[in-house]
Amino acid sequence: MKRRPRWIYWKETFRSKFQAGCVAAKIEDNWKNGYEIGPSVEIRKLKTNKYVVRYTYDE
Repeated sequence: MKRRPRWIYWKETFRSKFQAGCVAAKIEDNWKNGYEIGPSVEIRKLKTNKYVVRYTYDE
């Protein structure tokens, strides 16, 4: 049985998708040279026209 991923949300919202993309890239780069499998990172648009970054990882 496949479990749904547990999402971890970044602690702030962003006015532009570019700002959120910079944080998403930083999260992905932190795992790049590590021993762990990198996270899945998403940028989601909220109803308030702001963006939030969320990520998950395999446990």
